This record gives sequence, structure tokens and C-alpha cells, in this order.
Amino acid sequence: MSNIEITGKIHSFQSLGTVDGPGVRFVVFMQGCPLRCHCCHNPDTWDINLGQDYTPEQVLNKIVRFKEYFGENGGVTISGGEPLIQAKFCSELFKLCHKNGINTCLDTSGFKLNQLIKNLLSQTDRVLLDIKYTSEEEYHKYVGANFNSVIEFLSYCNQIKLPVTVRQVVIPTINDTEENIEKLNLITKTYSCIDKVELLPFKKICQVKYDNLGINFPFKDLPTPDKEKMQYLNSLIKI
Repeated sequence: MSNIEITGKIHSFQSLGTVDGPGVRFVVFMQGCPLRCHCCHNPDTWDINLGQDYTPEQVLNKIVRFKEYFGENGGVTISGGEPLIQAKFCSELFKLCHKNGINTCLDTSGFKLNQLIKNLLSQTDRVLLDIKYTSEEEYHKYVGANFNSVIEFLSYCNQIKLPVTVRQVVIPTINDTEENIEKLNLITKTYSCIDKVELLPFKKICQVKYDNLGINFPFKDLPTPDKEKMQYLNSLIKI
């Protein structure tokens, strides 16, 4: 199959992102996600059928217009939704990026690992890995996925020496504890590929999306973490 026949379902683009990996980045938000995280900010990305079809070449044409802004550290980030469910398309896009001297970053939950995903990781310069919780019980309850699968994904990144930034949304009453940070620290100590940890405060600006879609936002009644709590938890991170 030639590249021109490969298409991906895409939700949207962000031309000059600064919070999705190193430097200034063009962000491709893929459509479709099999997870149902209770804290999800983008329920409008769940249904893959709502995405717009693009070929890798069409997306690259958008990216190269902004290449001069990427500088030394920037590049392209594929986010979502969940990119792993469209691994073949993402892999082809990253190949084209590398041919054009553009750094690649994959923002993912790491919920599964197969050969197509391994092919994608071979074209990836950095993974932004969303480790949502640090126990199997919490993953089943609040995500509908397996913690062990995420660890398997991380272990493979470690095996191929692929740099990983771990990200976690801090959710009051759920994972805003010293114990959770201690478990995160154990993970970073175990896997040397992790060179950065980012704690992100839980926010509820997504409520309007749930309302518009007629979907219940499971964490709508939870508070957002205050600045002092975020600073304290960040001070406990060892990396």
C-alpha cells in the first residue's frame, strides 16, 4: 500500500503549541479514543467517525509552513484522542517529518503495544506518556484500561532507549497524595528512559463540551487543585 492510500481521522490542528513537548510545536489531534477517562477534557474526540480524513502528505504540507518557527527544540506532536489506534497513519506521518528534518513527539496513554505501535515508536523522538494513576484498581475504575499495559508500553520505550516525559493530571481526592507521588518516583527510578515528569492540574473548563454532547462529566463535582498543593506535589518529584 502506498502512502497516498493511507488516511487518518483527525480532529483538529494547533499550529504553534508550547505545552505539547519541547519547544514550539505543530500539534495534530487525532480523532478517536477507546478509553473513557473520568477526567477527560476532550469527549468530542472519542468517536473516530467524526474525524476529517487526511493523508500523511496533506498533513505534512500544513506542518512545513511552520517549520521556521520550530527552532532547535520544536517540531511536531501527535496527540488526541488516542494516536495509538491510528498507529499506521501516525508512523507514516512521522516518517515524512523525519525526511524533512522535523522532530517528532507522541502524546499517548500507552494503553497497548503491538507491532504497528512498535513501528510508530521507531519513528518517534520523544513520548509524552500520560500515566493517569499508579494502581490497577484506579485504572479499571477511572479509565477502563489496564495499568499493566501502560507499564508494558513504558518498558518497551525503555528497551529501545526512547526518551519519555511522564505526565499526570492531579485530581483532588483521587491522586493528589504523597503516596501517589512516591509510586510515580518509583516508576521513574525503575525506567531510565524517563527524564521529565509533569504534573498538570485538573480543570473543569471542558464541562461545556459534556453539556453540548449531553454526556455526564464524572468528575464535575470534584474541586480543582490549588497552586500551593501543586507546588508541594511538584517538590516531591524526584527525577
